[in-house]
Amino acid sequence: MKNLLLSAICITTIAFTSCKGQNNNISETIAPKVFAEKINNADITLIDVRTPEEYASQHIGNAANININGDDFESKIKNLDKNKPVYVYCLSGGRSSKAMNKLSDLGFKEVYNLEGGIMKWNAEGLSKPKAVEGMTLAEFQKLAQSDKKVLIDFYAEWCGPCKKMAPYLEKMKTEMKGQIKIVKIDADKNQKLAQELGIEGLPTLILFKDGKENWKNLGYITEEDLKKKL
Repeated sequence: MKNLLLSAICITTIAFTSCKGQNNNISETIAPKVFAEKINNADITLIDVRTPEEYASQHIGNAANININGDDFESKIKNLDKNKPVYVYCLSGGRSSKAMNKLSDLGFKEVYNLEGGIMKWNAEGLSKPKAVEGMTLAEFQKLAQSDKKVLIDFYAEWCGPCKKMAPYLEKMKTEMKGQIKIVKIDADKNQKLAQELGIEGLPTLILFKDGKENWKNLGYITEEDLKKKL
């Protein structure tokens, strides 16, 4: 009986160890400077998971463009070497986080996601390609100068939380017309400005009072909570 018990323990231990050994894949979100150092290695795969339009406006190095929301994402991914480290990024980190999880599920051994996406990459001065300029910093500062409060909404067409907030922001433009000026700025079309202002994610709301920054919010906020801040 004792021998049978020991045998059962050994079998259980071996099975557990084997399963653990098979589940040692790495999926990790890393800071921009660490990401920049690691992609200098020639033996890696770098993927921009944004749309072709976003990729064309600015991308990192020789990254391949495989749209996470494209119909052919999985079929293209399956052609890649699963044993080679893969580095993924998007604009602010949301889509690339989804891609990292997908790659890990498909059996890729090492997958690294750029924290904060290309926006944080730019904010930390790591951008080599020329970013889309759009509005200048001087024009932005002039826009912020007003006898009324000015609420700047940095958004993007693809951004889910931005779309969710858009209807009530449009409604507030009318409701609070005499009290506050609400201005929407497309981050994709104003990359240089976003970089200069240190915009690290979307949506980003910035409230100016008498030309000075009074409040800032990164991420989704409800209409009720926003009105309290205003």
